[in-house]
Amino acid sequence: MKWQIQEAKARFSELVERTLKEGPQTVTRHGRPVAVIVPAAEYERLRGGGRSLKALLARAPLAGVEIRRSREAARVVELECT
Repeated sequence: MKWQIQEAKARFSELVERTLKEGPQTVTRHGRPVAVIVPAAEYERLRGGGRSLKALLARAPLAGVEIRRSREAARVVELECT
């Protein structure tokens, strides 16, 4: 459902209840979407639970994948300042 921002403010408790029962609710300003209210559990799922990149990679199914890094020295790039 779409809620105008004034209506969302006035009926915030209902907005939260509908979010929990029906799923994400869109809040609009001047007819344009400005926010989406989602249940906290869905937000955490979408956010990845706050895991770090290191933790995410540690859980990735990379069995059998070989990752190699070049051992060549990095090239130096001369910058001309004016």
